[in-house]
Amino acid sequence: MRAAVLSRLNEPLELVSGIECGQPGRGQVLVKLAYSGVCHSQLMEVRGRRGADAYLPHLLGHEGTGKVVQVGEGVSKVKPDDLVVLGWIKGSGLDGGGVRYRCACMPQDINAGGVTTFNEYALVSENRVVPLPHGVPLDVAVLFGCAVPTGAGIVTNDLKPAPGSSVAVFGLGGIGMSALMATMLFECAKVIAVDVSEDKLELARSFGATHVINAATADPVAEIRKLTGGAGVDYAVEASGQASVIEQAFESIRRGGGVCVFASHPEHGKRISIDPYELICGKQIRGSWGGSSNPDRDIPMFAKLYLEGRLPLEKLITKRYSLEAINEALDDLEHHRIGRPLIEIDCSIN
Repeated sequence: MRAAVLSRLNEPLELVSGIECGQPGRGQVLVKLAYSGVCHSQLMEVRGRRGADAYLPHLLGHEGTGKVVQVGEGVSKVKPDDLVVLGWIKGSGLDGGGVRYRCACMPQDINAGGVTTFNEYALVSENRVVPLPHGVPLDVAVLFGCAVPTGAGIVTNDLKPAPGSSVAVFGLGGIGMSALMATMLFECAKVIAVDVSEDKLELARSFGATHVINAATADPVAEIRKLTGGAGVDYAVEASGQASVIEQAFESIRRGGGVCVFASHPEHGKRISIDPYELICGKQIRGSWGGSSNPDRDIPMFAKLYLEGRLPLEKLITKRYSLEAINEALDDLEHHRIGRPLIEIDCSIN
């Protein structure tokens, strides 16, 4: 198979051919990939912003779709020819552990974890796959691997906004947009979208945001206070990947019960600074691991909402790339030229 390999930090991924797929071991599933998403997490890894990397060379990607080719011992969740969603959040099934691929053109084995998707085939753990819900296209379903369970999961699992409440969403990438769409499932009085891209803010309006704030031209905390009579919002979701924006999201919530939840992972070594007095005044802040999602439970639920037209996920996929253009996709993501990139690996799979 071919795969995009990270061999050295802060250098382009290398498209390598002749990688041996191998046979699935116990708890493993061999999948032929149809599509992969590109998340900010992969960009951070490639650019060396996660700190030292002890696993080079290795594969990347943690949201995708494809068809099962073969299953290993003990696997009962899926069978050959099943269409599946691949994601990083663990669900039911066996954990097959990390994978090492061999390639004659490389001096050492290529590392991979429980799931990778920047490759034509992948040996993945059973607990990282979910059967594709009937009726959902393989390209849209890529978003069920990370963006939707994390972003929408923060709203449906972690926050569960009360009727009449106010919510601010900071950072309108795949996770932030998914969170914003999920607020429409609740009876929120105000939904405020914050980003530096006018295109993304306009898309947020189309999803139902009652107010938008361009953080490149206005102070989002000050604007949110104006919109809430000086109090702040009841809930804030932070998905920008920047420590300074986590601080802004925390500042934007009200005292006496306001909750800030963040899923972003800022650059290695970055820290957030908050006033402890605000905590004893009743503000809360916490991180979310994948939107507290259970993929086997939540992906079918989100798929149903998509099929009902209540989660228009297809609007998040703004540009498609070939596997050969993976570095272009990363560059476009880094410079805010796109929403969620989609890598087309084998569009013939159905």
